[in-house]
This record gives sequence, C-alpha cells and structure tokens, in this order.
Amino acid sequence: MELELHQLDLRYAVLRRHDGRRERALLSSLSEVGQQAPVVVVEGEGRRYVLVDGYKRVRALQRLHRDTVSAITWALAEPEALLLERLMRTAEGDSPLEQGWLLRELHQRFGLSAVELARRFDKSPSWVSRRLALVSELPEEIQELVRKGELASHAAMKHLVPLARANPAECLQLAPALAAHRLSSRQVASLCSAWAAGTAESRRLILTDPLLVLRAGQETQRPRELTPADRLLSDVAAIAAISRRARRLLLDGAARLAPTRELEGALGAAEADTAALFVLLRREVTRA
Repeated sequence: MELELHQLDLRYAVLRRHDGRRERALLSSLSEVGQQAPVVVVEGEGRRYVLVDGYKRVRALQRLHRDTVSAITWALAEPEALLLERLMRTAEGDSPLEQGWLLRELHQRFGLSAVELARRFDKSPSWVSRRLALVSELPEEIQELVRKGELASHAAMKHLVPLARANPAECLQLAPALAAHRLSSRQVASLCSAWAAGTAESRRLILTDPLLVLRAGQETQRPRELTPADRLLSDVAAIAAISRRARRLLLDGAARLAPTRELEGALGAAEADTAALFVLLRREVTRA
C-alpha cells in the first residue's frame, strides 16, 4: 500500500540511534533506484499509521522531498509489533542503550513487567533490570546525543554512565564537548580518564579544545628516540643477560648435548669479541 508521509505516526523514532554513514548510503540508493523494501506499520488512530520499522527510509524520503512511502500493515498490537520487529532485525545488533529504550517503552507505555519482558526477550529479569537502569542513569540530554549519532553508544555506556552516577552535573558538562567532535570510543575513554584525573584548568581545556588534549596525550605516549648512549647501555645489559642465561644452561648440562666443534668455534668467537669490547669499554670509561 502507498501512504502519505503525513499519515505516519513516528512515535518510536526515539528508540533507535542515527547512523550517518548508513543513512547517507540509503539516501543515495533511494535517489538512484527508489524504494525497494516497504516500511512496516500498524494501524493507529484517526486514519494514521504507527511506523514500526523503516525510520531510516522515511527520513531519507523526507530529505528527498517525496510525499509517499510504500508500506505493509501488520495486524498486531503495537507492543507485539515492536517485539516482532526486533526479533526479525538482522542487519545490525542493538546496543544495550537501544535495548533499554525499547524495554522502557514497553514497560512504561504498555505496562509490561520486568518478568514479562524477560520472558518475551528470552532473557533473565536481571538483564532487563540492568538495561532499564542504564537508560535511567544516563541523563536524557546525553541519550539524545547518542540517538543523533553524535556520541558512540559504547562510549556513552562504558565511560559516561560511571561519571553520571558519580556526578551528573559534570557528565552533562562534558558530554556535549565530546559530541561536538564525533569522537571514537577510544578517544572518549582517553578524555574521560583525563577528566577524572585532571585539575580545574585541564578540565577547562578538555571542554574548550578536546582535540588538543588528545594530541598532547599522544605526544606523551610516543616513545622517544634512543640515543647512541641509550643503545650502548641496552646492548651491554643484553650481553650480561645472555651470559647469565648461558651459565644456567651450562649448569643444566646443555654443553654435553651440543656438537663439540661448533661449540668450541662459537666460544672462541664470543671470547675474542667480548674481550675486545671490554678493553674498549674500559678505555672509554677511564677517559670519561
């Protein structure tokens, strides 16, 4: 069936995060070949239809200034349709945040208990409780950044939720500064660690120029180039370590197992080379 876009009720748009890369690819595809897969709706009130699946397609059609969308109607109640849509989705896995949004909707809007949700999702009640707690602990303003794709959901869960538990005000202060640069989870982790260990001045710098803080951190972690003196000390230490290891092997009887002629040759070369080295080292040390 063909529906006018204004007939759609988009109440569940808040249950999914935006993925800019996927949406750009979909926009290009719809522009070139048109809509290939119908969206899924259930009947709503007043000749309107509640969109269950196909929010990315609808957003792309809106950006292309299209007026209609191809749709199929499921003869199901809304909660059943939401559960079925999730079970059928295979393109990408939901993050725990998205799972939490769906669970909260089913719990608050439709009154499904944690026990019933666990049964419907084939999970334990604690699995349900943890995800409901996740979306209740993270401020709604930060969840909105995740929905828009400005903050990676994994980064928000792993690094911002602990900060929100400890200090919600600081979390609300930090999150927009991170979202403005669409940072990776690893970069968010670095900045959250710097925030936790930082002073008031360093925190101000994170808020105003987080990319500068990341570059400074990379410079401090970059290994310095070894000088000739560093390499000399390393080589002498390596000689001492090799000597200790060789002594242990000799004490364990390894010499009896080695070919005599090859061992004598290697011993002579090692003795000559190390003797020449020690003479030179002593002379240079004395001069120094």
